[in-house]
Amino acid sequence: MDTTRVDLNLLLTLEALLSELNVTKAAVRLHLSQPAVSAQLNRLRELFDDPLLLPGHRGMTPTAKALDLLAPLRASLDQLRSTMQSHRDFYPEQAQMTVAIACTDYIEAAIVAPLVLALRSRAPGLRIAVRHYQPAQLEQQLQSGEVDIALATPGTDHGHLRSRHLFDESYVLIGRRGHPSLQGSVGMEDFVQLEHVIVSPSGGSFTTPIDEALAAFGHQRKVVMSAASFLFLPRIVASSELVALAPRRLLQGESARLSVVELPWLAEQFEVSLLWHERSHGHAGHRWVRDVIVELNAAAHD
Repeated sequence: MDTTRVDLNLLLTLEALLSELNVTKAAVRLHLSQPAVSAQLNRLRELFDDPLLLPGHRGMTPTAKALDLLAPLRASLDQLRSTMQSHRDFYPEQAQMTVAIACTDYIEAAIVAPLVLALRSRAPGLRIAVRHYQPAQLEQQLQSGEVDIALATPGTDHGHLRSRHLFDESYVLIGRRGHPSLQGSVGMEDFVQLEHVIVSPSGGSFTTPIDEALAAFGHQRKVVMSAASFLFLPRIVASSELVALAPRRLLQGESARLSVVELPWLAEQFEVSLLWHERSHGHAGHRWVRDVIVELNAAAHD
């Protein structure tokens, strides 16, 4: 191949086309017109002597050569972006950028909301896009740039991601204000007799690791509802006889309408960490946002 004919913009177009598999979506991503992207695709086909993308039932289908090109192309462009960004000064008060953060609704309320408020004065041109946390897709989302930062519990399948521990979260038992069963200490035997709401972010499950721990002691609690949202818990228990285990940080400002009971016998807790991909590690803006998150988290624990 004659490398003198290679234009960096062509490679950026090829990356967008192979990611989107759609000329129109690639044009939007590149801020170009559809005819301009189509013209660049024709040049790419000539350059690589291959169709690269073929019309499919939905969008376009990459050829074998296109699939072979995708990984090394993305790695090379990511390295170039990282090199350029690592040498660029970042001025928060002047920055115009969007950072996509994947998290649960609980983390959105506990961490992202304070972050957004802090950014309004420090970096008014910086926008935060909250994405739904999908553990199985997280590494791919971070690699592709769909997500820039995740705030979550690191999983065994997240071994290739960079991470920084933020805090360990514990649970408390909540129910409506004046709930007759929450007036004193609640032992394990009393706990399993209550009617519980649990959260299943993936949807539909009626067990959690806590139920496995209870089973080891020969107990099974009564789970009458599986919710998809942590933020739903205070509302449903405040207006019923149901109870729920809730992350401690979720309850800030909720004490007026809830009974909150500590469970010394419950050792279950979970870790919350910052997760990001190597592709954005050297990005000055993303690094600054990560540092602000760490700073705010440390202040909240002082």
